[in-house]
Parts: sequence; structure tokens; C-alpha cells
Amino acid sequence: MNEISRRDEVSLSGAALRGAPWKAAAIGGGAVAATSFGLGVITGGGDLVWALGLGISLFALIAAIGAVSKPHEGDRVTRQARLWSLKHPWKFALLPAGIAAVLDYPVQLVLDGEGVFGSGIQALWHGALVYLIAGILTLTMRGRADSAR
Repeated sequence: MNEISRRDEVSLSGAALRGAPWKAAAIGGGAVAATSFGLGVITGGGDLVWALGLGISLFALIAAIGAVSKPHEGDRVTRQARLWSLKHPWKFALLPAGIAAVLDYPVQLVLDGEGVFGSGIQALWHGALVYLIAGILTLTMRGRADSAR
């Protein structure tokens, strides 16, 4: 049939993310992290690691959902990759989850002091949450793949 390799799936996810709203994702993730930490400091329980993890997760989610929200925009390759992503939401969600885990790992390692393995587990946990949320949200937008034709 039309079986593609895991490498091709990652390439398609990356092509779909090429047109993601990266600036909006960075502003959104940064604003949420700053607000979370600021409110925590005001109330006496500010946790920088948690706030940064929340901001990184939101950054990845905004980028992922923004990338597939308008499948009819962009060049031909980007449009085809976005349509593939909408038809395969769980495969697409792997890349944003990986991005979140990779960005979160150094934060956990340097600031949390849990060690190499504890930090890895925390980063994987955050990536798993991004995977679940991005997959569900992309699944709910699946109808856009049909309406884009």
C-alpha cells in the first residue's frame, strides 16, 4: 500500500510545522511561564521549573495546533504535509511532543537538581502530556482536511 517509513513521517510532521506560528508560540509560552511564576511569587509558592515547563509545553502546543489549523495555506509541500498531519494526528503529535521533551530536559536537569534520570523522566512526562493534548486537538480538527479540498 502507501506505507511510509518513520523517517518520512517525521519529515512530514516537520514540513507541517514549518509554517507554524513560532512567534505567537514563543510569546504565548513565555507569557504563561512569566505569569505562572509571577503569581507563584506573589502567593508565596513560586516554582520556576514548573513555570518554565508549563511555558515550554504551551509553546509546543501552540506551534502544533497553529501549524495544522489552516491546511490550505502555504506552499504545496506544506499544504500536503498539513493534510497528512490532520489525517494522522497521533503520528503528527510525536514531533511536538519530542520538541517539548527536548526543550524541557535541560530545564529539569539544571534547575531542578533531580539528576540525569529523574530529569529525563520529568521531561518525558511533559512530552507525553503534549503528545496527548496535541493528538486530541489535531484529531478534533480532522474535518479541516476534508474541507480544504
